Amino acid sequence: METKSELTQEIEQLLTEADVAIKEATSYLISQGEVVDLAEWVTIKEYCNRFEVKNVETVVNWINRGVIPAENVRTIEEFNNTRLIKAVPYKTKVLLRS
Repeated sequence: METKSELTQEIEQLLTEADVAIKEATSYLISQGEVVDLAEWVTIKEYCNRFEVKNVETVVNWINRGVIPAENVRTIEEFNNTRLIKAVPYKTKVLLRS
């Protein structure tokens, strides 16, 4: 079992790595003539965390079905085809069954 100190160090390390990744991604996008606000555009996993969606497959399904419009999805090929989506809430239509 990890101690509180070890857990704190691990979290700090993850945050540092995330900051480096964000800076690298921003740098790359700017070099390609594209500026993306990484607070507005997030990975599918981050979207699930922010909007309490239970799994990544749900969001991928929304993309495939057009619930999330194509203009709100970007694929960054240079980062292993990572998909970014605009960080706004999307909802599917509620079907009433009788």
